Amino acid sequence: MPHLTRDGVRLYYEEAGSGPPMIFVHGWTCDRSHFAPQVAHFSATHRCIAVDLRGHGASDKPEQEYTIRGFADDVAWLCGELGLVKPVVVGHSMGGATALALAAARPDLPRAIVMLDPAILFPAELQPLITQLIAGFRSPDGANVVRQFAAGQFFTATSDPALKERLLDAMCRTPMHVVASAFEGIAAFDDEAALRSVRAPVLYVEADPQIDRVGRLRELCPDVVTGKTAASGHFHQLEVPDQVNAMIERFLAVSVLA
Repeated sequence: MPHLTRDGVRLYYEEAGSGPPMIFVHGWTCDRSHFAPQVAHFSATHRCIAVDLRGHGASDKPEQEYTIRGFADDVAWLCGELGLVKPVVVGHSMGGATALALAAARPDLPRAIVMLDPAILFPAELQPLITQLIAGFRSPDGANVVRQFAAGQFFTATSDPALKERLLDAMCRTPMHVVASAFEGIAAFDDEAALRSVRAPVLYVEADPQIDRVGRLRELCPDVVTGKTAASGHFHQLEVPDQVNAMIERFLAVSVLA
């Protein structure tokens, strides 16, 4: 599998297809394989790159601070190294926040961004829980804290049990220093400032269970295009890929390629 090295850190990625570029950015404790249905679908018409963020998947996992801006800088650097001109940046969960941070910091770079159930706009009342979770991730029982948190928050009663267990096992393999620091990075990200400044077309697709954020999202980013998947949990790009792919296709046709 190909990789590029930035500041001594190997960043792995997969590539498929040709045409207008799309880059796929996975979520917290996840990896590039979590966009496999989208890469398979869009590579028929696009050059698709799925990345392993630093600390995740096959990429190196140094002891360092993991921030949303840092992830965004890596993605922007990869776009430059791979010659991706005006890519559509698709991010899930933490990857959605990363896509937003990239669009805010580098308005010249993305043609558009797609945020799939992104890790943004958390209510203030969740802060005590966030602090408690970070402490749990740093504890000797960190992997079990990840599993219990993800199992309770990211899936529904209709989620496929085999897929759920596969995802949970993968998430728990992420080193705890990455888990805790990246979660802190999500909590510290100034998503409201980024939403106010973004100029690229934006698609936001939410899932169940959800945090009600659409109203605030529209206040901060009035031109955002919104959608919602049916009968799916947080990993809707894997649970109901046909729904997600269709919404991205429609968004590209109407907001980007029109």
